[in-house]
Amino acid sequence: MACECPIEAITAIVGRRGIASIGHSQATYAEAETAVAAGARLVTHGFNAMSGLHHREPGLVGAALTDDRVTVSLIADGVHVHPAALDVAFRCKPDGRVVLVTDAVASRAGRAGEVRLVHEGGAPRLADGTLAGSTVTMDAAVAYVVARVGVSLERAVRAASTTPAALMGLADRGSLAPGRAADIVALDPTTLRCTETWVAGHQIHG
Repeated sequence: MACECPIEAITAIVGRRGIASIGHSQATYAEAETAVAAGARLVTHGFNAMSGLHHREPGLVGAALTDDRVTVSLIADGVHVHPAALDVAFRCKPDGRVVLVTDAVASRAGRAGEVRLVHEGGAPRLADGTLAGSTVTMDAAVAYVVARVGVSLERAVRAASTTPAALMGLADRGSLAPGRAADIVALDPTTLRCTETWVAGHQIHG
């Protein structure tokens, strides 16, 4: 939700054991910090459609990067966020406070519901050029931050699996251990693209 929404909305979500996420907002730094103080713990699509970092008004990006209470989600598709900005996020946030997301939409059909989409410049867009999701897959996002941003493979994998599982309170997944859900992918050691997939211990691909 936007930070400008009533704080009561955040407290209501948190009170029901939900995760309040802030983003797509032109909030000031103070407004963002008020939302975090109310219980917001995730920033949706870091850097995108939100107030940027200015030296006198750090905005939502400034709060997202410096407040360790919040986790920042990033779309690492080479379109939504410049590699340097991704690097800034990974450098600013402690381990366990960055989540890779795809924001993928089924754009091949040329529409999402009633909304017409065109694929241009590496991502789905509205007719006026506005970004409307992505087509990146999670393995490609991991490969991108490793190759283009210099993030370690271990940290990239945690951002794609362990961290989001912990954020969601899913204790049965996010790591390889006895008793955990055996939802696993194997990545090619060179390209880091998915070569095999298991769901609940059963191989379904590869």
